[in-house]
Amino acid sequence: MPVVNRIADFAAEMTAWRRHLHRIPELGFDCPLTAAFLAARLRDFGVDEIHEGIAQTGIVAIIEGQGPGPCIGLRADFDALAIEEATGAAHASNHPGRMHACGHDGHSTMLLGAAKYLAETRNFSGRVALIFQPAEENGGGADVMVREGIMERFGIDEVYGLHNAPGLPEGSFCTTPGPIMAAVDTFELHLKGVGGHGAMPQETRDPIVAAMAIGQAFQTIVSRNVAARDDLVISITQIHAGTTDNVIPARAYMNGTIRTFDPEVQDMVRRRMQAIVAGHAASFEVEAEFDYVMGYPATVNDPGRVAFAAEVAREVSGAAQVEAEAGREMGAEDFAYMLQARPGAYLFLGQGSGAGLHHPEYDFNDAVAPVGASFFARLVERAQPAA
Repeated sequence: MPVVNRIADFAAEMTAWRRHLHRIPELGFDCPLTAAFLAARLRDFGVDEIHEGIAQTGIVAIIEGQGPGPCIGLRADFDALAIEEATGAAHASNHPGRMHACGHDGHSTMLLGAAKYLAETRNFSGRVALIFQPAEENGGGADVMVREGIMERFGIDEVYGLHNAPGLPEGSFCTTPGPIMAAVDTFELHLKGVGGHGAMPQETRDPIVAAMAIGQAFQTIVSRNVAARDDLVISITQIHAGTTDNVIPARAYMNGTIRTFDPEVQDMVRRRMQAIVAGHAASFEVEAEFDYVMGYPATVNDPGRVAFAAEVAREVSGAAQVEAEAGREMGAEDFAYMLQARPGAYLFLGQGSGAGLHHPEYDFNDAVAPVGASFFARLVERAQPAA
């Protein structure tokens, strides 16, 4: 697969960066070791400005091009997951119970590679804003960076991001115009009844039976309250109740996730879940505390920027390796907040076979890092050609 020659020259260096980051995974906003390593590399490259401490440990670095022009934003996330690593790799996590199971170490490495090349060549006009973001997995670091004013402060006109994709051919790209990833909400339900002996259920008000009925009824929202053409997922992911075989407990807990694209569908789901909980609680004579929490919004690509990004991807990987109308998926991504603030595009970069995202045996494929870095670099040079 063709990559920028200069980036290919330092591919081994990129692998070393990535594996160092893989050894020091950090969670959420609290990523001081990761941020320090990224800032040190950016200083080595000679970027013009480094702004640290945004969203606690986030960084925005600026590279000036040749003469005046717009500012293009390139984003990479760098937080890890609370998973015990099982890769057995020599570069495995040094932090027990934490690992880079989503490839954010690779995302940051690709943006570092682009930064090194762009700082050396500066074959573009205007400015590049390199956005290194914490807390994608949990906490909405993108939202915090946007609310702290990075778009206005650095004059960012458009913004792009990449995510690795296990299972897609190595070095391939896929994206889609419009919505590409779903909005993600969560719910929690606490039920309080009256416990008692399992042999005498008539003397109890059983929260387990109520929870089972509510869970079944939630699924009818998908099958009976929304058109088949409107994507909707309601998944119950936790139910906790009871301690032994002959005691009906007094309490039960249920938790889960909701994925939507349409705000009207999202609002309907919230209202129907609240009504189902209230009705079933009354019918089973239990008390219910229901909490619906709205999370990341849908990730919506700008169609024009998608078409442009796909052209750049074809330059890097070839036309056969780029799918520009791949359709949307029910995963979620806080890059959505940046795309709400500025037009841009989000793409997936295939990394071949191997364990999937968020799996304890997952590891980023270092062979695709020069591909992603080349994509970022050519995106800048094409979007903002030097005078």
